[in-house]
Amino acid sequence: MKSYSVRVWAIKVNKLAKGRKSYTVRWIVAHEEQSATFATRSLADNYRTDLKKAVNAGEAFDTVTGLPDSMVELALAPVGETWMDFAARYVAMKWPDAAAKSRSSMIDALITVTPALVVDDAGCPEADVLRRVLAAHFIPSAKPDACDLGVLAWVVERSVPLSSLADAVVTRAGLEAVGRLMDGKAAAATTRRRKRAVFYNVLEFAVELELLDSNPIDRLRVRTRKTSVVEAVDSRVVANPRQMTALLIAVGFVGDRIADRGKLLVAFFACLYYAALRPGEALGLRQQDCHLPQAGWGKLTVGHNRPEAGKKFTDSGEVHDRRGLKHRDEREVRGVPIPPVLVLLLRAHIELFGAADDGRLFRSANGRPVASSTYRRVWKQAREIALTPEQASSVLAETPYDLRHAGVSLWLNSGVPAPNVASRAGHSVEVLLKIYAKCIHGEDETINGRIERGLEDQSE
Repeated sequence: MKSYSVRVWAIKVNKLAKGRKSYTVRWIVAHEEQSATFATRSLADNYRTDLKKAVNAGEAFDTVTGLPDSMVELALAPVGETWMDFAARYVAMKWPDAAAKSRSSMIDALITVTPALVVDDAGCPEADVLRRVLAAHFIPSAKPDACDLGVLAWVVERSVPLSSLADAVVTRAGLEAVGRLMDGKAAAATTRRRKRAVFYNVLEFAVELELLDSNPIDRLRVRTRKTSVVEAVDSRVVANPRQMTALLIAVGFVGDRIADRGKLLVAFFACLYYAALRPGEALGLRQQDCHLPQAGWGKLTVGHNRPEAGKKFTDSGEVHDRRGLKHRDEREVRGVPIPPVLVLLLRAHIELFGAADDGRLFRSANGRPVASSTYRRVWKQAREIALTPEQASSVLAETPYDLRHAGVSLWLNSGVPAPNVASRAGHSVEVLLKIYAKCIHGEDETINGRIERGLEDQSE
């Protein structure tokens, strides 16, 4: 049924969460109100202009669709790929060759930005529920629960067209989302940078497929706190050798007669300090990788990495991924000379606990790699035993990864040339010096002495 009784109203501005807005075009056809909501004012303006042109041209409007014939065909035509559709396509493209940790990081970024890229957030589900459902949607091997289909339908129906990201307002909403935590607080610089990189790469993929003319992020001026690409280690977390000795001794006292969790992990933590291994590298260390002479220095040949990523992100379905060394070819290994103290600790560990069938030294009761929650809990208890209350409440050796920082800092401050330290730690020299710039001691005294001499020269 057709009608010429049409009146187009002004655009209604809808205030959404976190200061965002959407725009609704409203009109009446034969006393029946019609509406269409858009993510940006420009899209709404264009749509309203098309309606006004049809009215001025004397076109009849359909009372069911509320549209003139000239716009019905456009309304029935596909609106193009949505952000949700394209993000899923991006994941499918990246997933096969991505490491488990990279997969986890990618999904984390997408479930952060996607809720911000909707036309209308009215009736938005709880943030934690929405993120869980989105994760199940994007992870190829996961499937949403039946009870979550309504939540998934909500975001699918409201997802903005990919083409709308050419609009700066839409893209900026995505960038603002990656800079915030679920509680609305500002995210850490590293978190914001990591998620922004994923968002940027998704849009780069769209440019590559000629779905966008250019990456819209490149055109935005976003004010962000200046941070270096590599985060420098806080020197306050670095324990000195005496403190490290006390901490490693304390690890052995964690547990009880039934479960000597600490004794199982003394050599594990020692590898993080004396050999500066990453936790995943220590978990991948095998007996056949260790040269442990009766006296003197030994050597570790590090070539396996077992980072904890989660069953959903690994090809094997195990919690820990199976990888080569970080940022290295799959078959590349790294030789790390180790001092006699670590040689003795590893020999004692092998004598007491043996090795897994594949030679791995550090494993749980069921033979799997030790969970991070387990060794973090042991380390927390060891700190309470070995440190004073003031030290225990500080950031000193706060996390197991800080043992690696302490080991590398010790090497640098002992005068070991940076290229040698970088080789042992598995870094490039450039990254090494950026990360540990604040942990190298002795330079202030040298510089202060030069300034004093300069001041004395001027006073003469």
